[in-house]
Amino acid sequence: MSAVHHVSGAAFAALAAGEGGARAVGELCAAQASKHRLLVRLLVAEARQAGHPHAALVSRAYETLSEVETAFPEEVGRCLRHPAVGAWALRTCRESPAGGGDPGRLAAVALAAAIRTRSACRLEVPVRGGELMLPSLGLLALPGDLPEVVQATVEPAQDGAELHVGGHAYRVSLSDDGPGWQLLHHVRVSPDVRMTIDDLDPYRWPDDDVGDRLTGERRQRWAAALREAWQVLLTRHPEVAGELATAVSVLTPVVTTSLEQHSASARDTFGTIALSDPIDGMGMALTLTHELQHAKLNALSEVVELVAPDDGRRFYAPWRPDPRPAFGLLHGAYAHAGVARFWRRHTGDPEHAQRAQVEFARWREAAYQVTGTLLGSGALTEAGTHLVATLRDTLARWLAEPVTPAAAVQARLRSDEHRAAWADTPT
Repeated sequence: MSAVHHVSGAAFAALAAGEGGARAVGELCAAQASKHRLLVRLLVAEARQAGHPHAALVSRAYETLSEVETAFPEEVGRCLRHPAVGAWALRTCRESPAGGGDPGRLAAVALAAAIRTRSACRLEVPVRGGELMLPSLGLLALPGDLPEVVQATVEPAQDGAELHVGGHAYRVSLSDDGPGWQLLHHVRVSPDVRMTIDDLDPYRWPDDDVGDRLTGERRQRWAAALREAWQVLLTRHPEVAGELATAVSVLTPVVTTSLEQHSASARDTFGTIALSDPIDGMGMALTLTHELQHAKLNALSEVVELVAPDDGRRFYAPWRPDPRPAFGLLHGAYAHAGVARFWRRHTGDPEHAQRAQVEFARWREAAYQVTGTLLGSGALTEAGTHLVATLRDTLARWLAEPVTPAAAVQARLRSDEHRAAWADTPT
């Protein structure tokens, strides 16, 4: 029987205050990892029961994963935890088990695990459009005239594997691109932490705003901004750095028409933060902090019911041009409490003090107001009420902290301008 995941009382209390720490976030990650495994088991069973054309190769891929995991549990676990693997498994389980979905991709997951662990294996794998994505590793370009299902053989090599697919041999390196091979590149931000830039996997992001493969020059800019951001976090926000290192492993480039940094998190891709080209390290540090809050709340809400079913009501959000349902409002309050906390740590910085005081004053007040709206809405469960009340207590303490009169005035003007613009928006 599968384990039922719970969040400990200590973890829930820390998360409710808007923080958490690596240990509490680790509990959320464990639940997400189990979800990925359950989804994989479900799609294998459904493919078999429905007589999916790829049912046999899916079962064999599952057996291979199990065999490799016996010897290399951490590496196989890393493959299964990869956000795009979870997104694919969830989408496949949602689609028709008889012939829809993409259950055969499990063979590509098994191949990736074999390559990671230098394990020899032979599997049938579906290929489409002349490409074979190896989740968490990279993309292999294949001849376009191959049949839909081909034999693939992994022969371990020092830096990856020799991969034979449909009668063609390819060198799959774990350190660089090669002929026909595009690696998912990584940025090491500390001796123990590296982030994968996933700009290849078709399941890397649920929306259609994904960007193209980063050029070498853009990738260097991303790496420089990320390393700078990590230093900001380690210096001023070590608890956020610890949470990010625990929960987030993938950054996905997306495109935007705005001149400002665009970012997002998605429930189906826990562990991924999507963002447009970073402007600087400070901005990226703020972006990562903001999106981490969304990721934490998404994961928590899959273990603990926080909001009652949507009853159609919509509420004013001081950070959005459109009214939001209760769950969206909760997300915004939780994320902007994190934004307020971020700027609170910089109110004394000579370089950032002026902006930090304005941002801190604005977002602590906005999040505080919204927690009041939520508590009065009747839309929260008992656990959700506890979380929002705890978060409100944190924000109330921050409201008592002084900022300069100029910062307070500027924050109020920006809040009033947003409310006025919202009121004038046609419905």
